[in-house]
Amino acid sequence: MTRLAIDPVTRIGGQLRIEVDLAEGHVRDAWCSGTMFRGLELILEGRDARDAWLFAQRVCGSCGSAHALASVRAVEQALGLTIPKNARLIRNVLLGSLYVVSHIVHFYHRQALDWVDARSALEADPAAAAALAGSISDWPPSSTSYFADARDKITRLGTQGQLGPLAHGYWGHPAYALPPAANLLILAHYLEALDWQRTLTRIQTLLGGKSPHPQTYLVGGMALAPAWTGPSRPLGEHPWGTERTSPAALSPDGLAEIGALIDHATSFVDRVFLPDVLLIAQHYGDWAGLGTGVGNYLSFGEFPEDDSAGPELLLPRGRVMDSDASTMFEVDQSGVAETVAHAYYDDGNDGALRQPWDQQTVPRYTGPKPPIITLEGSDEYSWLKAPRYFDDPMEVGPLARTLVAYAAGAPGVRTSVDAVTATLGAGREILSGTLGRTIARAIEAKVVVDRLPAWLADLKANLAGDLAVVDISKWEPGSWPSETQGWAVAESPRGAIGHWLKLRGHWVDRYQVVDASTWNVSPRDNRGRRGALEEALVGTPVRDRDQPVEILRTIHSFDPCPACGVH
Repeated sequence: MTRLAIDPVTRIGGQLRIEVDLAEGHVRDAWCSGTMFRGLELILEGRDARDAWLFAQRVCGSCGSAHALASVRAVEQALGLTIPKNARLIRNVLLGSLYVVSHIVHFYHRQALDWVDARSALEADPAAAAALAGSISDWPPSSTSYFADARDKITRLGTQGQLGPLAHGYWGHPAYALPPAANLLILAHYLEALDWQRTLTRIQTLLGGKSPHPQTYLVGGMALAPAWTGPSRPLGEHPWGTERTSPAALSPDGLAEIGALIDHATSFVDRVFLPDVLLIAQHYGDWAGLGTGVGNYLSFGEFPEDDSAGPELLLPRGRVMDSDASTMFEVDQSGVAETVAHAYYDDGNDGALRQPWDQQTVPRYTGPKPPIITLEGSDEYSWLKAPRYFDDPMEVGPLARTLVAYAAGAPGVRTSVDAVTATLGAGREILSGTLGRTIARAIEAKVVVDRLPAWLADLKANLAGDLAVVDISKWEPGSWPSETQGWAVAESPRGAIGHWLKLRGHWVDRYQVVDASTWNVSPRDNRGRRGALEEALVGTPVRDRDQPVEILRTIHSFDPCPACGVH
């Protein structure tokens, strides 16, 4: 048996070390180690609860908006606040646009190079790439000259020594299966998506004030002014002389611009992202059964469709167990607990599962001293805790949400899943494991982008007679109880998240976060069971231990962010 370590894993957020044992060309065991400590939960203690979200969203630099939203929801739940309809719709559009950007950026810029051979792309015939592109989509930039320009651009960057993330790939690896024309097609879209993502991020800056880390969330609603209805405001009088205009987000100009951006995103998802993912799936069918992991899938649900206490959700809440998507089980926050039995934290050495309200963050490093040789023999080996749902290890993320939504009969998800499986000539079993996580992101991006216009239309209609965007009835802490607690479970693009807090007056007494990557990249629990990613790596074939592209495929399919997971 051979021990292989990948440290650091690249194309992710934060520091992650993966160790695997290889035997007979397959992974026999795996360990995931988050190798840095952050301590945001400790930083939040003693803060004003109305400001907690500004700190909590620093959990992540890409999905911080989801954590900001979970944080304000937790305070609102503690105070019994109900937000106005306009605030709900604004939050849905803001978070929905984040989902679409995150999924597209993940596919092209974090995972595509695990499936696409750049060397083969540079040897491709641009005319063949154009013909292939025309056969799968009517996206306009698909001419022979377009693909020739993309190929020439990569070639020039190579001769200038500026290939960046393309510089050290495992090009020519026998595990690559795409023909040259397909490699060039997706690599060209890789370049196009670099520019495209800036366009849709404009919604984040209009509704959130900035991206990442929006500034317009507020306990009780949103901090946006809907009454301004004049023309775009010129900014050319600034000292730096910038000649541009920026409409107020909730003005007619602003809402019109958001609508145009949504239309652009819809076109890109339908005509570029989804066809590219299906193209990869058609050539990597053998990966449908690899990387399945624990087979238990959890979703806390997201995107409330009404203003009731228990709203209908676009992406339902529930869990699927033992890979059986025919049955969905209900979930709530009470089932969440964490153990630090194999993590670098002090818990009195009992390793017990504790609910977040009873959990503490007391760092205690006991691992190997640098330079790290191996994690073997280290009882504690990660800065990530190990969450469990009623003692079960769970996988979270787009695949989990898709399977739960399908089991719940969510019409948008069912329609999209059935269309994808029909295109691939496969059953729902293709939605499992490494390939399934990649397909699920494209499916979910379509479901969400198709829903964005309706939320925007509802917002426009509601603003015609109702300008309320925030409930400040409990903004003054004099109305708050002396002690209370609140929670919120939600979904970031990477998966299920939860925020739990205890308040003394309006001050945070204790704050705990369980992030999507805490679920997926957790170490072993108090019963020695692997986390979702560790389990998914077991059984992965590895043709060349010096170029373990197969291992990277499964790692990147989770879109792990150990910085978020540690928080």
